[in-house]
Amino acid sequence: MGPQNDTWIIEFLLLGFSEVPELQPLVFGLFLSMYLVTVLGNLLIILAIVSDAHLHTPMYFFLSNLSFVDICFTSTTVPKMLVNIQTHSQAITYAGCIAQMQLFVLFSGLDILLLTTMAYDRFVAICHPLHYKVIMSPRLCVQLVLVSWITNVLHSMLQSLTVLQLSFCTDLEIPHFFCELNQVVHRACSDTFLNDVVMYIAAVVLAGCPLAGILYSYSRIVSSICAISSAQGKYKAFSTCASHLSVVSLFYSTSLGVYLSSAVTQNSCSTATASVMYSVVTPMLNPFIYSLRNKDVKSALGRLLGREALGTSMVLRLKTRP
Repeated sequence: MGPQNDTWIIEFLLLGFSEVPELQPLVFGLFLSMYLVTVLGNLLIILAIVSDAHLHTPMYFFLSNLSFVDICFTSTTVPKMLVNIQTHSQAITYAGCIAQMQLFVLFSGLDILLLTTMAYDRFVAICHPLHYKVIMSPRLCVQLVLVSWITNVLHSMLQSLTVLQLSFCTDLEIPHFFCELNQVVHRACSDTFLNDVVMYIAAVVLAGCPLAGILYSYSRIVSSICAISSAQGKYKAFSTCASHLSVVSLFYSTSLGVYLSSAVTQNSCSTATASVMYSVVTPMLNPFIYSLRNKDVKSALGRLLGREALGTSMVLRLKTRP
């Protein structure tokens, strides 16, 4: 009897990183700490940008959107893993796995397109400074974010629909800590040719083309910076895009490293561990990169935290009055 598409009763098993019981509390504590830092750090960035009128510019508008996407990106995978560790279960329902896979594809794609949009913003700011406000109008900024969302919603739906056509038999163990698209597809016992084609085309169009756009933008930026005569002017121009360049380098180097290494080696455990770098560590580090290397963000965070401390002290004084 051939394989039947009984996916409505299927549960997948997320093997995670280690099946050694003694290591589970360590893994739980580590990922819980990283998740809390990610959410708190990106939330502070969003609040600082929203509350400070000096940061109501295209660059920080895109940064606030990136911070929101990073919170969603990490929340797609880490909480489920923490629940599984706490309940001593590796199971995830078929519907939950598809939903997690779809959301992961959505938010990882949004990360890529938002980083590309931010590179374009820096390109216009440095290469066409006199026309910056005209080109990067509020309307264009909103349109760029909307296009990023619509593109990735459609892409994630397409990937999910192709997975829904697959049949799954008995090999339901996913050697990962979340339902990664490639891992789920290769658990199927039906033909995955269409899925592979869609994944490769999407990788070229939605990851390769944005990377080419980022590289082109920075090649023009470097040329413009080199044409500046004063050393102070060069430093000021470079400092405006240093944080973004650091985030782009971290995200692409880790994600490309994962998929290139997975093509060379079949060690799924090492691939899952490496995936933590771009899916958990990078969103956690983004707020630190942008706050530590950016005086405007540091000042806004200082004013925000100062107002919070002042409000807290006033509440405490009112409560202590007789």
